[in-house]
Amino acid sequence: MANPDAEHQVLEYLSKKGYNRTEAMLRMESANQDVDGRPIQTRVEESGGIKYGKAFGLFRNWIEENLEIYKPDLRRVLWPVFVYSFLDLVSDFYPREARTFFSNFREIFENEHEGDLRGLQAIALPEHVATNEIAKIYHSQRYRVTLSQTAFFNLIQFLESKEKDGGAVIVGILQTRLNVVTVERTAEDQFSLAKLLERARREENFPAEDEGIPGHNPGSANIDRNAGSAVLTKLKLGQVTLDDEGRQDVVGDLEDEDKAKPPIPGQHSLVEAFEERIKREESEEVPGRTELPPRPPPLARDVAMEVQKVKENRDRMKISGRTGGVGPGVSVVMYTFHNTNDGITCLDFSGDYLLVAAGTDMHYIRVWSLNGSPLPGPPQANGQTQDTRPSSSHRLIGHSGPVYAVSFAPATASSNKQHITKAKYLLSSSADKTVRLWSLDAWSCLVVYKGHDGPVWDVTWGPFGHYFLTGSFDRTARLWSTDRVDYLRLFVGHDRDVDHVCFHPNSAYVFTGSCDKIVRMWLVTNGYPVRMFTGHTGNITALACSPDGKLLASADDAGIIILWDLAPGKLFKRMRGHGKGGIWSLTWSVESSVIVSGGADGTVRVWDVQLLNDASGQGKVAGEGGAGQKIDGAAQVANVSGAGGKKKPKEVMVTSDQISAFPTKKSPVYKVMFTQQNLVLAGGAYLP
Repeated sequence: MANPDAEHQVLEYLSKKGYNRTEAMLRMESANQDVDGRPIQTRVEESGGIKYGKAFGLFRNWIEENLEIYKPDLRRVLWPVFVYSFLDLVSDFYPREARTFFSNFREIFENEHEGDLRGLQAIALPEHVATNEIAKIYHSQRYRVTLSQTAFFNLIQFLESKEKDGGAVIVGILQTRLNVVTVERTAEDQFSLAKLLERARREENFPAEDEGIPGHNPGSANIDRNAGSAVLTKLKLGQVTLDDEGRQDVVGDLEDEDKAKPPIPGQHSLVEAFEERIKREESEEVPGRTELPPRPPPLARDVAMEVQKVKENRDRMKISGRTGGVGPGVSVVMYTFHNTNDGITCLDFSGDYLLVAAGTDMHYIRVWSLNGSPLPGPPQANGQTQDTRPSSSHRLIGHSGPVYAVSFAPATASSNKQHITKAKYLLSSSADKTVRLWSLDAWSCLVVYKGHDGPVWDVTWGPFGHYFLTGSFDRTARLWSTDRVDYLRLFVGHDRDVDHVCFHPNSAYVFTGSCDKIVRMWLVTNGYPVRMFTGHTGNITALACSPDGKLLASADDAGIIILWDLAPGKLFKRMRGHGKGGIWSLTWSVESSVIVSGGADGTVRVWDVQLLNDASGQGKVAGEGGAGQKIDGAAQVANVSGAGGKKKPKEVMVTSDQISAFPTKKSPVYKVMFTQQNLVLAGGAYLP
């Protein structure tokens, strides 16, 4: 115990000798001691391992009590501060405090960072920080966050005012671990006051497209972790044109068509329409022949299909997007399947608009004629059609598990009686780990493709046939050709199942979507990843690339559609309107100006692709589903509910990008498809 008399004598002596500053310093030092002479900690950063928990709790509470317009941006800082605080605790030999910190705050990030949390959970010792893959990613580079200048100054001012309470801990992490980019607000960008208010009102919590660490979700399209900046592989997104021989054959057939049926006054001839399209395609940078998968020599069917595409493209209903607030008159033909007992798992329409195929959980596929006319039966050995009772459908049996995807080979409508361009083949994938190729002439299986080590969730044809792509439970996508039973290319990189796949229109690239909430873009010729798109908060449920090859649309089970600009690897826009259950199908208009979606909420919705000129971004409220009432996108509020007396459906925020919506009664929409003349085909099963 200290002697009070001795202290008094010492202070009296210092005062007599004029050591006033020494006395003041001793008094200040003694004020921070307990009765036993031990120092009392007055700063959070002096309190050992618990300082990170106190500082993070203070930081989070301040953000949640901040102005609503700043919350969405400031919340983006929480995740990197959480990660680096946890890693510092482990590295500084505070295992118990690290585990407490992790368990107390992990729930905040489970929706968006489930994969990273799963990797960080295994870290308990300093040695783990040096060997854990997730920890090495975060330690190797700074985490990039973009904030408006106002939000950043607000943040720094708060941290400086709470320096002793934990602000210094957060400032240290910001200085050493983060790359905070501040931007000025302008009327057009995502940090404008209107956009901040819109995001706050909609309570969006999505990562920005340029957020995070290059090559690692969330946010960067740059797949090279060693690049250190936004260095992206240059893409060649132009359309592939015909070779000279094929072009001459097409022009010759088009000239014959023009002579047989001359164009009406004011209308381009077919040859003029074809040459105009060729000039437009040649003006863009296209991949060379060595950058494309080899294609078999063109056949008479390929020339006939190209001729038909030119005819349909010239005579189509042109859609230019919304004009003056009034959407284009998109027509939708809905095919509803009854008495299915919820057994249909997938749908697809043929390119000649004559057939529809449905996969079922009873292990078989049924193909119907869309116009109800009888389908020819399988041929007999002598080449004659079997003399059976006419039927408008055929059943294809061969899989030993539920069928998860069906896809018709490329086809076009035919104006002659030979139907040379009709659909001839169908692909199907199943839980039995196989893909089957079916003949629509013999109504039988031609080939069984094996290679995946799990259920095959999706299959789709390439734009020119011959090649097809699959995605599976085994976390891989694979490229196949119809003439080989083994796969040609393996695409590996997703952390979870590859649920959806699609081709780029020029066939040089493919896209994969996974329940790891990431969309990846791959080069076909070598399987190299060239883009990674992060921003979804739900599992990817649909993919579709625009016909001009410049944009990719992806949808998730949270009802969000995101459009990605492929060349810069940036998020183009985000659209919302579907209710719970997810979006199951996407399709683009011929001009790439309008997109149509269908989903579990029983609606077909039409969206404007172009960015809106108005800065308000005001959405409207609509109910989930309805009773067959069309919702106009120009309306301010649309309440699509059932008959009186029923419970009011949950309201869903609809962004102003929506042009119109077509609710069904009780039919989830499994498939939507734009025809070459801009008519929409949709299909679903009635579930009473």
